[in-house]
Amino acid sequence: MQAGNVARKTKVKPNEVAAARLSTGLTQAEFAKALQISARTLQEWEQGRRQPSGAAKALLQIASRHPDIITEEFELAK
Repeated sequence: MQAGNVARKTKVKPNEVAAARLSTGLTQAEFAKALQISARTLQEWEQGRRQPSGAAKALLQIASRHPDIITEEFELAK
C-alpha cells in the first residue's frame, strides 16, 4: 500500500439514467424538475431500485442524445 500498489481498483459506471443527467450538467433536483418527476423517483432510477417506464425511457434517451433540450426546459421551468 505504501508503495502505491493497490490490490484492486473498482470503477463504477453510472447507469443510463445517471449518465443522461450527468450529460446535462444538472443536479438531481434540477433534472427531476425538468422532466417533471419527483427527485425521489429519479434517485430510485439512478440507484437501480426501479426502472423507468416506456415514456420515461424515451424521454431519457432524448436527454442522452440532446442534453441541451433538457437544460433549456429546465431554464424555462424556473
